[in-house]
Amino acid sequence: MTTAMPFDAHTTLLSDVTAAVKAAGLTLRDRYTSHARGVSLDEVVEEIHANDDAVLDVLREPLLRARRGSQWAEDELAGGALPPGEWWVVDPAEGNINHVHGMEDWAVTATLVRDNQPVLTVVHLPLTDDTYTAVADGGARLNDRPLKVSAKTDMGAALIGTGQAKPGEDERTFRRIGDSVTAMLINGLVVRVSVLATMQLIHVAAGRMDAFWQFSDVRSGLVAGALLVSEAGGTVTDLAGEPWNTGSSDFLAAAPGIHATALKVLSPIA
Repeated sequence: MTTAMPFDAHTTLLSDVTAAVKAAGLTLRDRYTSHARGVSLDEVVEEIHANDDAVLDVLREPLLRARRGSQWAEDELAGGALPPGEWWVVDPAEGNINHVHGMEDWAVTATLVRDNQPVLTVVHLPLTDDTYTAVADGGARLNDRPLKVSAKTDMGAALIGTGQAKPGEDERTFRRIGDSVTAMLINGLVVRVSVLATMQLIHVAAGRMDAFWQFSDVRSGLVAGALLVSEAGGTVTDLAGEPWNTGSSDFLAAAPGIHATALKVLSPIA
């Protein structure tokens, strides 16, 4: 049975997790090319799986060793609530599709989730050597610098983002994405639509973007950013305005000054 940790234990664990994620990041960086790899769908999928397998070989055992009694959430594209206890929710190549296409927008993430709430996270960007970390009730940081969300209160001045969570989502989800982008284009300043969620959420946590929403419950893309944003002073809910957890079916993370307006725009579509 797992128990809550005192803050100093969280600090020790964060150091261990950061070291493990950075080591895994070196593996992913070594696999990176500035040109696209794979032409057919089968070839692209093969490259994606090879990235995942290579990183997991480095990452899994150190994380399970770092927190005795923790469990491993196997399917990175899964959603919904986890069983009670502590679980590692990991994306070995967040933005894998970008990586295999020679783009630079990708990362390695590891998040400890306790009873469906993220409590510790590390997001490492191997190409820039930037590391985003957060501990529940301990704040969020980029390297050694504390993070703080945007102070904006005017949706008309907001840079907002969303994206597709995974390939092959149902047509209803795609239509909701389209309708919500239109609504946000009308109400916001600029809307960014891209994969991956975590890379947009680190911008929200750092105050570079003002909000991010998603019609999906894919845990691995949301848990790290949810903790980073909330610990940086942001508001994280579902699209009904209820507190978010891994069992929620949709997601909104925003600066407090625009959260209510964003919710008003998006909730009728959700």
